[in-house]
Amino acid sequence: MQVKICGLRDAANIQAAADAGARYIGLVFFGKSPRNVSLAQAAELALDVPIGLAKVALTVNASNEILDALTAQVPLDMLQLHGSESAARVLEIRARYGLPVMKAVAVADESDLPALAEYEAVADQILVEAKPPKNAKLPGGNGVPFDWQLIAGRTWQKPWMLAGGLRMDNVAEAIRQTGATQVDLSSGVESAPGVKDPALIKAFIEAANVVG
Repeated sequence: MQVKICGLRDAANIQAAADAGARYIGLVFFGKSPRNVSLAQAAELALDVPIGLAKVALTVNASNEILDALTAQVPLDMLQLHGSESAARVLEIRARYGLPVMKAVAVADESDLPALAEYEAVADQILVEAKPPKNAKLPGGNGVPFDWQLIAGRTWQKPWMLAGGLRMDNVAEAIRQTGATQVDLSSGVESAPGVKDPALIKAFIEAANVVG
């Protein structure tokens, strides 16, 4: 089971994620998020990320100007697009930056499922995320799951991750229902918004690997 811990903001918790067996860490570049980091912060953090732990930058409808600065200053392994980027924009970003691109697709009901195939065709990975609640200020990290049966039994051509409201007490069931081999979470291992808890990180990864 490959786990991504998103929204990390300090070296100690990045190390905790690595020690617990995480495969990816996410750095958030979205000003409205309590998990946001500056380019300077991210550049410093990225230098100390252990070998083998993939560094993913989460952006939301970022312009080329923003992505130019991000990719120039922060050593990254993947870009995660978490906004309303079109399929054409995904292709443009892949070509411009030469990095793998993960596209988040928000799901609430069956009407959202066709977008999975559209983005799977152009992205390197898909993040299947819960659609934000009405009035939510963030596109992700809201701690709310979706109905996992909506994607149960689906055949995937590209690697994909399951996200949205995952915690150590529900991740095993989420994996069983969806067949996910990769999971992503942020708020589920926090003691407060934007504050990661190393003990929760460890417990979550252990729970995910029960069925992994």
